Amino acid sequence: MSEKCVVTFGEIMLRLAPPGFERFFVSPSMQATFGGGEANVAVSLAHFGLPVRYVTALPAPGHPATDGFLYQMRGFGVDVSRIVFKPGRFGIYFVESGANQRPSKVTYDRANSAIALAGPGDFDWTSIFDGAGWYHVTGITPALSQSCADLTIESVKAARQLGLTVSVDLNYRKNLWKYGKRAEEVMSEIVKFIDIAIANEEDCQKALGISVEGVDVHSGALDAAKYESLSKKVLGAYPNLKMIAITLRESRSASHNGWSACLNDRAGFHLSRHYEITHIVDRVGGGDAFAGGLIYGLLKLGSTKEALEFAVAASCLKHSIPGDFNRFTRAEVEALLKEGGSGRVQR
Repeated sequence: MSEKCVVTFGEIMLRLAPPGFERFFVSPSMQATFGGGEANVAVSLAHFGLPVRYVTALPAPGHPATDGFLYQMRGFGVDVSRIVFKPGRFGIYFVESGANQRPSKVTYDRANSAIALAGPGDFDWTSIFDGAGWYHVTGITPALSQSCADLTIESVKAARQLGLTVSVDLNYRKNLWKYGKRAEEVMSEIVKFIDIAIANEEDCQKALGISVEGVDVHSGALDAAKYESLSKKVLGAYPNLKMIAITLRESRSASHNGWSACLNDRAGFHLSRHYEITHIVDRVGGGDAFAGGLIYGLLKLGSTKEALEFAVAASCLKHSIPGDFNRFTRAEVEALLKEGGSGRVQR
């Protein structure tokens, strides 16, 4: 019997960025790539060697962005056969890479995208989940529109009914929740159907309304003990959850971050190795690289602690790669875990 695949679902966008560390439109050129949280996870998993299927809604083939994206994903080994083609545009986002004390900036241009106009009944979940064992979504898709929120809920219910493991990256984006619903109203319903939750240091507060005293997400240093309490509160509020993992980013500047994560699997609280990431190339997609690493680790490694360490190492490496996609293999992630990341030339 062939190995069951992982399915991810969400919006893909055309990513436009000025070269290097230029400001928007100072340079006459823009670098065009693709990016989106769920596609980023799919690419990570494909590089680790897992069968993975990515699902979204796009303008019909013949649109140059659609054609370019499908070609690239097939090249990565990602199954795009269940993508739905329908009216609507191809979303865009602009990103300006920060450096030192200048933060990175992201501007969205995604209104009326094909997926934002999609809703319940537009996707055949029985076909989409054929041969699948895991389903991954994020809090980005339900932030796009009421129909996307309803669609996400429809999808996680279908996945649970079919016996898939379901994970969500809470991914709170304040600039997206504009259609009249608060993130907490929608995400609290979605998480009822989730097995594994992934968050950053503020997602639990902003997406679920769960917080602990003393957590300051804008501080340069994070208190791991506070996040143990936070993870316990989330697990207590959602008895269906098997575990929650929280990435811990200490932002010393746009170019220098401390990076680690914690995981509570109800059997215990685990804190990962800590990395000091200096001279960051691109931090966009770092959380998605963590999610991809965690899913892979939980499927293929021996323990939740090993999965956590693998995820943190994978996402650490992502900070050295421009663009959204993490393009490292399992062997390269394991080399970081074993060798400590000295950066010495490999000959």
